[in-house]
Amino acid sequence: MAQGINTFVERGTVIERLNPLTKVAAVFAFGLAALIWPDPWLGLALIVVVFVIAFVAKIGPSFTKIMVGFGIPITVMLMFIQGLYSPRNRTVIADFGFAQLGLEGVMYAAKIIVVVMVFLGSFTIMNSTTYVGKLVAALTGTGVNAKVGYLVLASLNVVPQMQRRMAVIQEAQSARGLDVGGSLIDRVKASLPLLGPVVMSSLTDAQERGMTLETRGFGIKGVRQTSYVQVERTRADRVVRIALAVFFIAVVVVSALAYAGVVTLPGDLTGGSR
Repeated sequence: MAQGINTFVERGTVIERLNPLTKVAAVFAFGLAALIWPDPWLGLALIVVVFVIAFVAKIGPSFTKIMVGFGIPITVMLMFIQGLYSPRNRTVIADFGFAQLGLEGVMYAAKIIVVVMVFLGSFTIMNSTTYVGKLVAALTGTGVNAKVGYLVLASLNVVPQMQRRMAVIQEAQSARGLDVGGSLIDRVKASLPLLGPVVMSSLTDAQERGMTLETRGFGIKGVRQTSYVQVERTRADRVVRIALAVFFIAVVVVSALAYAGVVTLPGDLTGGSR
């Protein structure tokens, strides 16, 4: 149904059957919990959790590829910058001669990395297991303005649509004898002439889509709009939402107590010098 529009492919898993808003709530609950928690350990545990969810959702290989492909470069970069040159560094854990690796900088870099990875992982699962039409229908069903729903729909579809259009233009140019393969530099050079047609055709599509929506009464005020896509909220959704709410409230309370110095977290290696 939605193949080629976004990364969603129908697999019939329990994650896929959840209400889209439940998955959106999970994205924010996990991401904000990792952000609020004083040290990186909760975020690290949540990364393990999202990996488990990804394999339950049957998107494990592609999910792992995204997480590793993004996680390794950002980890190396932040560990190098924050670990060696952060002004927070007080405790030296390694001396490389040209610079010293500081515990505080390493923990700060780890905190940033796990927060980004938790947001990326949970959003990837949500995007890969949710038909974007259901997401928009769920949003508008809660009273969100239809124009906001369309904005979400267009934002999620713009990159995949441009990728599909670029692939079509590349195939057309290959059929005419133009070499679009070779090394990375050769492929970049071959892609540059495609940018103009891709951007212009995308703008034309957006204009035509807007005109089509207006002719079908999308902008009419005072009328209750309906949707062909029906979204259900099951008992599993209620259970998951309650669990997410309890988890997030617990994280906020414990984090507040830790920041106030009332409790000391067992994994706080910096002794509270965050």
